Amino acid sequence: MTETSDELDKENSVSVFEDLQGRSVLVVGGASGIGRAVAAAFAELGSTVTVADIDVAGLDRSRNELVGTVHTVRLDVRDEESVKDAVDAAADNGGGILDIAVNSQGILTQSPFPEMSLDMWRETIDIDLTGVFLLMREESRLMRQRGAGRIINVASQLAVKGGVEVAHYAAAKAGVVALTKSAALELAGDGILANCVAPGPVVTPLTDAMTEEWKSAKEGELPLGRFGVPGEIAPSVLLLASSPSGDLYTGQTLHPNSGDVMV
Repeated sequence: MTETSDELDKENSVSVFEDLQGRSVLVVGGASGIGRAVAAAFAELGSTVTVADIDVAGLDRSRNELVGTVHTVRLDVRDEESVKDAVDAAADNGGGILDIAVNSQGILTQSPFPEMSLDMWRETIDIDLTGVFLLMREESRLMRQRGAGRIINVASQLAVKGGVEVAHYAAAKAGVVALTKSAALELAGDGILANCVAPGPVVTPLTDAMTEEWKSAKEGELPLGRFGVPGEIAPSVLLLASSPSGDLYTGQTLHPNSGDVMV
């Protein structure tokens, strides 16, 4: 019997990521949006997933609704001890091992650049950039003990092109890309691969908070004519996390962005 293309696609998608079964995975920012879709994808593939977030209600929903082995831990990425505790908890949940870390936390606010307050700037940098630094530092500490690991940071296409009224966010995400490249250079010898996924506009609570005028104008700029959805970003993360599919990627950035940036 001849297999249909749909059947072949299903088989290929399973085989590409089958090595993720049984892996210990930390997903930061996993209570909603892209992080939740990523956590769901790993859990469905048989990974042991720890979802970390500051949103307690969202953590409860993730624990109760995601299919698979899912643990949750409250995390404030601005606090060093909270970061250390969350990373250690993920390793404990994985039997003392942390194989994969996905850092997907973030906030997105709007302000004209000349009117942006220092408090708004600092809050975004603290969560979207410094938080990634603190997480990577702790994640790599555990991974170095085993000589293996994958770290995937969620950046943004605004890291490349900038954006109106989001200078703080674009700067933070550009910093994430540069931080990831630098860490990748230092950690490769320890068997740790560090990469980024830089999505374009995606329908999440972050973009829901943007003005309708901004969303309409942004959609009109996209060659594909629409925003993505979180489930369309998760496969890029899975690719970077899996073997052999992701074995040759380090210091790289994947761009699932509806054509918003072509690199």
